Amino acid sequence: MLNLYYSPTCPYCRKVIDFFNANGIDFTLKDVSDTKNYDDLMSFGKIAQVPFLVDTSNHKSMYESDSIIDYVKNLKL
Repeated sequence: MLNLYYSPTCPYCRKVIDFFNANGIDFTLKDVSDTKNYDDLMSFGKIAQVPFLVDTSNHKSMYESDSIIDYVKNLKL
């Protein structure tokens, strides 16, 4: 499962979301303006930065929109 921590006003988050949607990638959005999602972000990533991807199936997590897109391109979904 892919969880994307994001902020609705972040253009880098929009870039990732647009890529996921255009390529039929199944993912869950986690808006960090929600306190629980923010706390989870800080627990997983330790830095208050978005976008942040957590791939629970492969136990991977990462920041940076280009890195996230490159990672997902190489997944066998």
